[in-house]
Amino acid sequence: MVLKSDDIWIKVLEIIKKELHPVSFSTWFGETKLHSIEDSKIILQVPMPLHKRMLLSNYYDLINEAFTKVTGKERDIECLLKDEISTPEEQSLNDIVDNKEVIDNKKITKFESNLNPNLNFDNFVIGDTNKFARTAAFAVAQNPGIQYNPLFIYGKSGLGKTHLMHAIGNYITEHNKDLKVLYATSDDFRKDYTGIANTSNNSLDYAEDFKNKYRNIDVLIIDDIQYLVGAEKTQEEFFHTFNDLHARNKQIIISSDRSPEDLKLLEERLRSRFAWGLPVDIYPPDFDLRCRIIKDKIKRYSTLSEKMTDEAVEFIANNCDTDVRSLEGAINRLVAYTAMCVPDKIDLEFSNEALKDYITKNPYVTNDIASIQKAVADYYKITVEVLKGKRRSANIAYPRMVAMYLCRMLTDQSFPRIGLEFGGRDHSTVIHAVDKIEKDIKENSQLKEIINEIKSNL
Repeated sequence: MVLKSDDIWIKVLEIIKKELHPVSFSTWFGETKLHSIEDSKIILQVPMPLHKRMLLSNYYDLINEAFTKVTGKERDIECLLKDEISTPEEQSLNDIVDNKEVIDNKKITKFESNLNPNLNFDNFVIGDTNKFARTAAFAVAQNPGIQYNPLFIYGKSGLGKTHLMHAIGNYITEHNKDLKVLYATSDDFRKDYTGIANTSNNSLDYAEDFKNKYRNIDVLIIDDIQYLVGAEKTQEEFFHTFNDLHARNKQIIISSDRSPEDLKLLEERLRSRFAWGLPVDIYPPDFDLRCRIIKDKIKRYSTLSEKMTDEAVEFIANNCDTDVRSLEGAINRLVAYTAMCVPDKIDLEFSNEALKDYITKNPYVTNDIASIQKAVADYYKITVEVLKGKRRSANIAYPRMVAMYLCRMLTDQSFPRIGLEFGGRDHSTVIHAVDKIEKDIKENSQLKEIINEIKSNL
């Protein structure tokens, strides 16, 4: 009798379940699925990257033995996320013929939106600090190209900008199937554009493919536009792409870590166009929103949500208070620690024990402008008073820029606030310092080591 894949998976789970505590089994196998069995490989579909790491590092042998026992043959085990698994689409005969012609002519065979289907409006948790951005994003999704064009979303990393952009794209593709939506980072755009110059053969064809990709669409979503700084030719190409799309009422959505007027190192003509539509900012989540985000994210772990007390939720919210990513990191660590220790209750004491190393090492918890100034001053063997003072000699000015950069990266303070703490300097001075150090870090590995050493001393 040949077992079906569903029957195989049921029998494998029965074997694994006998070897694990119910909490561990539910946490790591509750949402894991058998995707396929090949001659030499078994592919499991897992819900999160954390599951992939845990199953391959801690449970690989157990899974392998269970499959070998059920199927009679040993195979390699591979774990993939849902969006990493490509499912062949049904094609008509005409589609197959068309695709063959496309391949023969070396043209693009299929348009890829690059959207993450898991990021949508339904799982975006709303609070006072992101409500306006979410409202504007939904309005654009409902009427692309009609209002708020371009939509410019800005704020520090890890606050939900990318989530909102994907949510817009997914909503549009779901409700307007004829519209073509493209998501790309500014780095993707730059690499595609510079590829034209680097292509020795068929450069005209490559240029045409580039224009088809970025202009023959209805919605263009560009993430992290600030990384076009210093790329003058790429900026010029983006300028022409922007004008072409905007003139045809095609929706443009852009994100950045700072507002259009603060992108001083981008061309003025680009910055002015970014302000044509609606710039909206996202702030770090407040305490209430952080608590709701935590509760929303632990819903997927039934054993976790059932045991977790409000005190534990508030403990995480109080100690991870800068962005959503720090919350996700804490939750992932708590999930792994819970699976290993299997507590009866996840209370304040247990959460403190599980997260003590994470919170201690998290620079957002204890860092403030004063401590960063002292750490930089100590490294460069100058005083904090000199660092904050008026002297502009190179041996003082550069450490001052390093300190401003670290204050921006490691705290949630605004450019004006940081400038105020450095002798009342203008916010444009801080912006220049941050841009300068960001550029130098990419070109100077020694500076990167210095930055890391200062961080380790905080």
